[in-house]
Amino acid sequence: MPSGQKEYRDRLFSFMFGNEEHRDWTLSLYNAVNGSNYTDPDQINITTIRQVLYLGMHNDVSFMIAGEMNMYEQQSTYNPNMPLRMLQYAGSLYEKDITLRGKNKYSKSLVALPVPKLVVFYNGTAETPDETVLRLKDAFPAEKREDADIDVRVRLVNINRGRSPRLMEACRPLDEYAWIVARVRASEARDGLETAIDRAIDDMPGDFVTKPFMEAHRAEVKTMLLTEYNEERQMELFKEEGQDMLGALITKLLSQNRNDDVARVASDPTYRKKMFEEFQMA
Repeated sequence: MPSGQKEYRDRLFSFMFGNEEHRDWTLSLYNAVNGSNYTDPDQINITTIRQVLYLGMHNDVSFMIAGEMNMYEQQSTYNPNMPLRMLQYAGSLYEKDITLRGKNKYSKSLVALPVPKLVVFYNGTAETPDETVLRLKDAFPAEKREDADIDVRVRLVNINRGRSPRLMEACRPLDEYAWIVARVRASEARDGLETAIDRAIDDMPGDFVTKPFMEAHRAEVKTMLLTEYNEERQMELFKEEGQDMLGALITKLLSQNRNDDVARVASDPTYRKKMFEEFQMA
């Protein structure tokens, strides 16, 4: 395997919503996010970056439909740098798109491009609004922010059980995904992680549209969830080593919809100290 690369493992979210076998679920999620009513799953062209790329770059779910390039990420840890990451993904996907269409970006003619639609589905334990917007320009120095020639806007949607009710009602597979995550979290401490995952799959109501899929792919689902929860534990260890105060500060700012301040405290130590003092956390 080339240096700097590693094996790519799906998350459960991407396994469900980036799966050719269930483009109907992808379409349902797209309709829920956009308030649209497309009915033909064959209109979905999945373009997820799954091959191992330099530094292990990959994304969770991407697909084309109706002239749009949709990029969906699932995150269990709040990350204010998602606009930057999405910008990198978009560059790779645009390169792939124009190559497959035989277009020349050095041509004298304008190359038509699909419209980018960027969404992060958040299901971590920190309190966040049902929906907020992250912007790349928030990472730029405040005095130059409005003069920037590049900006990226990413919708951050809270998909924890009980949140974003209209979105969940419009997409049953997403609501059932949230159910499984909540069920595992609720019983992990009592039963242990592996048992909690098995019981969550066993206890899925019979009318869940995703139940046959989960049962048929139980081993893969368990591996994915075990990996994801291990990643969450690593993040908790980082917090114990000094990042807990920053996480607490970000949570407080998000609860007040102070998104500009979130991006700034993540990159500006002086401003971070000021915010710690404002919230009497210093």
